[in-house]
Amino acid sequence: MSDSAPSSKSSRMISWGLHTYWRFSRGVTLGVRGVVLDGKGQVFLIRHTYVAGWHLPGGGVETGETALDALARELSEEACIAIDEPPALAGVFFNRRISRRDHVLVYVIRHFTILGEKRPDREIAEAGFFPVDRLPEGTTEATRRRLAEILEGQPPSSIW
Repeated sequence: MSDSAPSSKSSRMISWGLHTYWRFSRGVTLGVRGVVLDGKGQVFLIRHTYVAGWHLPGGGVETGETALDALARELSEEACIAIDEPPALAGVFFNRRISRRDHVLVYVIRHFTILGEKRPDREIAEAGFFPVDRLPEGTTEATRRRLAEILEGQPPSSIW
């Protein structure tokens, strides 16, 4: 019996070591973005205080958090919006502009509740709904591409 205990402990240590190595040497960062569409042909966009342009709301998936939990959290924080029904996954995109390891999941949200007016804060300079055919000046190319893929049937790209 004592012969198997060290072997089991060694296996766990080896497994932990390999897992740690792969996490740090080949780890992937994961983000989520929400395409929040209302019934009037408008999309919700945000403008950050720390980066130029208008973007889809979203952010990073934290350790121990599901992608949908991260999406709900980010929409609450950045947009004062709650998701009423499970959103549809529109795609997974490689964001090589951020890093060689970053991927973004984009979800379409058509059923939601506005919890309040999003006021400017340390992270969000402006936020609101905009007609999809009259996006604000400075809307990022990635945001425009995602909207064209979702709303106009443009072929999806794998690159953010």
